[in-house]
Amino acid sequence: MEANIAAPAALIADPTRAAMLSALLDGRAQPAGALAWAANVSAQAASNHLAKLTAGGLLKVETAGRHRYYRLASPEVAHAVEALACLAPPIRSLDEPRSPKARALRQARSCYGHLAGRLGVALTEALEAGGLIAQPEAADDPRHFTLTEAGRRRFAEFGLDAAALRPRPGLARRCLDWTERRHHLAGPLGVALFARMVALGWIEPARGGGRAVRLTAAGAEGLRALGLDPAGAGLAVAA
Repeated sequence: MEANIAAPAALIADPTRAAMLSALLDGRAQPAGALAWAANVSAQAASNHLAKLTAGGLLKVETAGRHRYYRLASPEVAHAVEALACLAPPIRSLDEPRSPKARALRQARSCYGHLAGRLGVALTEALEAGGLIAQPEAADDPRHFTLTEAGRRRFAEFGLDAAALRPRPGLARRCLDWTERRHHLAGPLGVALFARMVALGWIEPARGGGRAVRLTAAGAEGLRALGLDPAGAGLAVAA
C-alpha cells in the first residue's frame, strides 16, 4: 500500500500555508499573529489555515496560558519544505539577491536547528575535504554523511561529543540547500554543530531578525581551524 503523499502536498501547495511553514523553518514556535503577518493574511484567515496544517499533521500547537504557539511537527516537515524549494523554478534574484534580507538569508541561515546557506554549504564541504565526514558508501543510506573516526576526535576537541547524540533517523544527514543547490550538514550532528557555534559566539542573529545569521570575527578565526577559509569561500564576516 503506497503512502498518500497527495494529502500533505495539497496542504503545502497553498501559498498562505507555504509562507507559514517557511516562517517556522528556524525551529522556533510562533503565535498565530506572527504567522498571519508572515503570510500577509488576516487573523481569521490565518486561524483557518493553521487549523488545517495542525489537523494534517504538519504543525504542532503548544499552549502557554491563553496563548497558542505553533511549530513544525517534525524535522521531516522542514526537509519536505526545503526539498520543494529545490524543485521550484530557479529564481533569478538568487544569483544576485537585491534586498538585504535576501542576501543575508543566502549568506547564512538556520534551517530547523542546523546551518544552511552559503556558510553551511562551505563548512560542510570543508569538513568533507578534511576527512571529518564522508560521502556514504554504496551500501549506506545516500541521504546521510558518514562521520569518520577523525571527525569524532576533532568534534570532541571542539566540545561536541558525537557519541552522546541520538542518531535518528541518521547522525549526519545530507540536506540539499535550496539557495546553493548543494548539500549542507543536517541531522543531530548538524544541529549540535550549529548550537556549539552559537555558544562560542561564532555565529549570531543577523540584523532584522528572522532566521538569517551572520559569521563573527571569532567565527571566522575558528572556522580556519576546521579547514575553512571564509575569505576564500566568499563569506562575509560581521564587523
